[in-house]
Amino acid sequence: MKIGILGSGNVGATLGTRWAHGGHSVVFSSREPQSDKMKELVGRAGATARAATPVETVAASEIVVVATPWNAAQNALSSVGSFQGKIVIDVLNPLLPDLSGLAVPNTTSAGEMVAQWCPGGRVVKAFNTVGFPTMANPIVNGEPVVMFYCGDDAEAKKVVAQLATELGFNAVDAGPLTQARVLEPFAMLWISLAFRQGYGAHWGFKILR
Repeated sequence: MKIGILGSGNVGATLGTRWAHGGHSVVFSSREPQSDKMKELVGRAGATARAATPVETVAASEIVVVATPWNAAQNALSSVGSFQGKIVIDVLNPLLPDLSGLAVPNTTSAGEMVAQWCPGGRVVKAFNTVGFPTMANPIVNGEPVVMFYCGDDAEAKKVVAQLATELGFNAVDAGPLTQARVLEPFAMLWISLAFRQGYGAHWGFKILR
């Protein structure tokens, strides 16, 4: 698959590098694709990865991962061209600066707002309920961490589920995109346990039936 990563921070870099190691064609976006930082990232990701401008990244990709800072997302998405028909994976949590809560009302979600900012895109919310160390290795004590995802396009969700499974997650369909209103506050539980209750960053949730 051709995967573009908008945002080269810890989350975008970790997901993109792991998918590149799995054989996918990955493009990391940057305003300075020839910078030393991007060269180092591409070098770690391997032969199937490269860096490009945000516009070039979206144009070259079938799947676009939105991993920018929340306060930069709208501007970033409005300036990179058409998302028509593309799968858009929203990994964002709309956090307040002090991590005390969410910056959007509970009548909407970052996932739904991203869908408005990406007209024609097939948006799936995923990869927002754990930190990047768990994305790097989602197996804890021999068990896969659960990764919930939600969206309104069934085929797009199947693709995202496969990408999550390839990384080692137990991918679980949480329903339509409006379920992002649940998954984003759920991420706040992970964040509070990780950073305020001493759990650390490499852990996750599991479903028992």
